[in-house]
Amino acid sequence: MSAALPLHGKTALVTGVSRRRGIGFAVATKLAALGASVVVQHHRPHDLDLPWGGDDLDAVRDGIRAHLTPGASFADVAADLADPESIARVMSVATELTGSLDVLVCNHAKSGDDGSILDMTPERLTAFWEVDTRSTLLLTTAFARLRAPRVETPRRPGDRIVGTGPYEEARGHVIWMTSGQIHGAMRGEVAYAASKAALAGVTPTVAAELLELGIVLNTIDPGPVNTGYLDPETTDRSLDDLAEQLASTPFGRVGRPEDPAELIGWLVTSAGSWVVGQVLTSDGGFGL
Repeated sequence: MSAALPLHGKTALVTGVSRRRGIGFAVATKLAALGASVVVQHHRPHDLDLPWGGDDLDAVRDGIRAHLTPGASFADVAADLADPESIARVMSVATELTGSLDVLVCNHAKSGDDGSILDMTPERLTAFWEVDTRSTLLLTTAFARLRAPRVETPRRPGDRIVGTGPYEEARGHVIWMTSGQIHGAMRGEVAYAASKAALAGVTPTVAAELLELGIVLNTIDPGPVNTGYLDPETTDRSLDDLAEQLASTPFGRVGRPEDPAELIGWLVTSAGSWVVGQVLTSDGGFGL
């Protein structure tokens, strides 16, 4: 059972799961197929404001349930993660499903209403920070506290978190999502790139602290994955040079949501637990 279903008996929370074409849906179904009970967070109003639009949430739920293995459970929660008060509610739903939480995948992100450096305003920068960066850190904080001994005194710079290690195996897994800003310019997406660069930059620091608790953190750059934003009828950018660019790549295509989902599925099992604190690019060589 454990070899075929390495996440049997585990519970995973995946954020940003509101569209069947999204990376979050692919991750949720992958973890379900590996045996996990799955909780997903969604915020459909965000999708409705974008060119590719929203999806049928009942179809999203049914699609995930179809991948559950015997004995596994499913729950979902609607929440706007720009509101810090939503973090506790999301975590409550996730922990109450089975009584434990073993995997956190912070897949959510804000799209749209970005711009060049000439277009930046305090409000625009704050909006991306709140969703992409702050909520990811706060979700990770809440997840880590499930395994941390209570300490009343504030920690000083350089102080280590005191855990109960050494650990025979990982006591939890966290996955963050970054973007292509680590490889080159993302013109017209300054606020988004800044919010994601913050996560990539702080990955080693947070990974080192989580590891004291036996929790493994890695960050994934999935490269360009077509979740609808590269379809001609729903794109939010010029596609004039896309066909020529794809023709020069090894596989002749951009990513599919299943591509990063396969990597994440492996990383959150015991087989992937020796990979710690890395910012990993999964793009089929596109960036090369």
